[in-house]
Amino acid sequence: MLRLLANEPVSIYGDGRQVRDVLHVKDAVAAYRAALLNIGTVTGEAFNLGGGPLNAVSVLEVIREIEAVIGRKADIHFGDWRAGDQLFFVADTRKLQRMLGWQASTPWRSGLRDLAAWLIESRFRDMASPVDAGRRRA
Repeated sequence: MLRLLANEPVSIYGDGRQVRDVLHVKDAVAAYRAALLNIGTVTGEAFNLGGGPLNAVSVLEVIREIEAVIGRKADIHFGDWRAGDQLFFVADTRKLQRMLGWQASTPWRSGLRDLAAWLIESRFRDMASPVDAGRRRA
């Protein structure tokens, strides 16, 4: 997102079909707060925190959505796969859901719009923002 907002090229290592799960910061904070509120129950437990299967998305899908949000095509450069890069990673958050009733509630597309709006406000104030128009459509 930063590279696109700065109108700089974006590097993708591999073919861009790598899948990751995306988690909005407010959902992460909600998970931490739920753990804190239930500290007696969760002390000593380990949890996977992430967006889970509903927020699993490929690198290319994320870039295409960012392009739609900011209204500009990315200048993408593909490089060789990086050693050790996982092709697919989605956090298994079922334990969090079972023990704390937590699950990610923000769809990844909404999260990208929130991130774009925040970055434009905090780092790119001089740029005209198509993000607000995108929020009105959504």
